[in-house]
Amino acid sequence: MPTLKLPLARKGLPALMLMAAGLLAAPAVAANTEDEIVRPAQSLEGNYLSAYVAGSARDTEAATIFFREAIQEDPRNQELLERAFVAFLANGSMTEAVRAAERLSAQDPSNNLAQFALAVRSLKSQKYADARSRLTKGARGRQADLTATLLTAWTYAGSKDGKQALATVDKLKNERAFDQFREYHAALIADVVGNPTEAEKRFKAAYEGERNTLQVVDAYGRFLAKRGRKDEALKIYQAFDEVAPRHPIVRAAVKALEEGKPLTPLVTNAQDGAAELLYGLGVVGNTQGDELTAIIYLRLGLDLKGDHPLALVTLGDVYERLKQYDKANAIFEKIPKDSPVRPSADISIGHNFELMGRGEDAISHLEKLMKERPDDVEVVMALGNVQRSRKKFAEAAETYSKAINLIGQPERGHWILYFYRGTSYERAKQWDKAETDLKKALELVPEGLPAGRAQVMNYLAYSWVDQNMNIDEAFKMLTKAVELAPRDGMIIDSLGWAYYRMGRYDDAARELEKAVELKPGDPTINDHLGDAYWKVGRKVEAKFQWDHAKSSDPEQEELVKILKKIDNGLEEEPKPAAAENVPAPQPEAPKKNGG
Repeated sequence: MPTLKLPLARKGLPALMLMAAGLLAAPAVAANTEDEIVRPAQSLEGNYLSAYVAGSARDTEAATIFFREAIQEDPRNQELLERAFVAFLANGSMTEAVRAAERLSAQDPSNNLAQFALAVRSLKSQKYADARSRLTKGARGRQADLTATLLTAWTYAGSKDGKQALATVDKLKNERAFDQFREYHAALIADVVGNPTEAEKRFKAAYEGERNTLQVVDAYGRFLAKRGRKDEALKIYQAFDEVAPRHPIVRAAVKALEEGKPLTPLVTNAQDGAAELLYGLGVVGNTQGDELTAIIYLRLGLDLKGDHPLALVTLGDVYERLKQYDKANAIFEKIPKDSPVRPSADISIGHNFELMGRGEDAISHLEKLMKERPDDVEVVMALGNVQRSRKKFAEAAETYSKAINLIGQPERGHWILYFYRGTSYERAKQWDKAETDLKKALELVPEGLPAGRAQVMNYLAYSWVDQNMNIDEAFKMLTKAVELAPRDGMIIDSLGWAYYRMGRYDDAARELEKAVELKPGDPTINDHLGDAYWKVGRKVEAKFQWDHAKSSDPEQEELVKILKKIDNGLEEEPKPAAAENVPAPQPEAPKKNGG
């Protein structure tokens, strides 16, 4: 979902967070799964190494357990304490994190991360002068400027010194990359300290700088609504809805305005404002793939405002990307029940059950949601997705039909429902229904969504090719799909298979070799390349590809065919008439140096 955009490159992240990332850095390894029980090791060395490996996998819970034990055995080891502090912070074990930060700051007052965490804790306790003092000790140079400056501004806002708060924010005026972020927080601060004229000026500046930022739109809309300017607020929300349709937060705000209900301000005090700042910085870390930085910022923000819905959503998203689905679900469960984003989080919980191998739990969870929200198309589609993932294709098609019945007249955005139902019908061997749905999906999918168009074209055309029907039309469609998605190995495989079905085996081998380079572990592509190699007389290489396909976990039905080919080769078949009117693709022009 759209969240606050921050125009920051990685170099703009505070140095203290980069230090934190380094403290737990190591080659990535798999995190522990839900079924594994984490127990402390029997020695200091064992706990330290276990914590190091857990930290590298961003398994903050396991790292916390191991570091806790290691510190008890070696309490004077400062490096160990620093690493443990980062693990505690990332795991949300705030009491232990603060205790470790206090020890670290006593030993080294210039420890950036420790002073930063203690400043946040002081701000939470309304000890604003102490928070400012710690931020001054910790901040060093441009990289720390953004966070330290804006947090300092919020401490002044907490002290009711609005003039100094805004003056502090404006120290960032020479940093053009921070314009929107600066104006956004200046607006929030001005509103909190009771300066509506300045707040409106700053909100306008932030909004004009980037009209498609959810938090800016929502905060500005709420500000206008509070001032009794309902029509202006509606206009802002509706403009966002045109760009990002049906966002739950926007839909909830519009509904409230239309029903004459009040909208509370997004931020009402210094603690909320600081939490909003830390959430925004967490989004930056998440967007840039820096999970540990994102987790730390989000944990600190949630320490200030534990029910911040988008911070919880973003933290859950981080854990999903790390494939720690049980942790993601635990985070999603903390989202308030009345939050507009809770319904989508509930769907994510069901999806994560499926990814954890708990398919029956996923289905029962989503079926319960369907009973609670029978008209929610997203819930119905999510259940169909899980059924399709579990290869219950006929059931999935029936579920998607329920969703399609709910939408009434289909719109562009509903193409995905027809695509999913079409693929389910195809796998359930109901081709006539599948073909109708796939054609409908292709009719609906927007031209401005090339990846979606390519996927629909690929599935429809490949299905034709695999059934040895409509080969010429399928070839043209696949050629177009490759143009739209030139790095998609599955689509290139389909094009190669179309050549194979046409009897153009050299062309097939060429395209299938490209596909294997892009997706070397796919059993179907390797199987197809083996067939093409056999047809062009490269029989040793053909058996190698079939053997690779066999080892790549193909479906049982396909495995039987592959084993037969490994033993006996391909049965001779009459070569189909090549479609002479279909030209082979031209080789790419050589790239210039540096291109």
